[in-house]
Amino acid sequence: MENSEQQPLISHLVELRDRLLRAILAVLIIAVCLLPFANDLYLILSAPLLEHLPETSSMIATEVASPFLTPFKLTLTAAIMLAMPVLLYQLWAFIAPGLYQHERRLVFPLMFASTLLFILGILFAYFVVFPLVFGFLTQAAPEGVAVM
Repeated sequence: MENSEQQPLISHLVELRDRLLRAILAVLIIAVCLLPFANDLYLILSAPLLEHLPETSSMIATEVASPFLTPFKLTLTAAIMLAMPVLLYQLWAFIAPGLYQHERRLVFPLMFASTLLFILGILFAYFVVFPLVFGFLTQAAPEGVAVM
């Protein structure tokens, strides 16, 4: 630590609370902005599965509230993903005061790479993994089991 002055535990907890509240607020703001598009987001993300299902089949809901809640859960998950740079920054802002200067210099490349790799991982899953997995699962049904 550059500062030889130590902070009491309560001030660390207050700082942690503030950082967590900012992170939650960022996720909530993005979620509220995405809520009008919840059904569209659901259709976009279910497209890889729907294209591998037979023409006469469709997805079904297995719980009473699923058709209503699933797009909202998906929107909250998308909000967390979109807020990831803010979440990583809040984590960094909490940890940074306890690091040495040479350790701090590594953070910008690390945050940039973390965000970029996170987004690339999402795109890889959507465009490569989902089609492969859904294609396999829809073709792997035993003889006599109809996929409807």
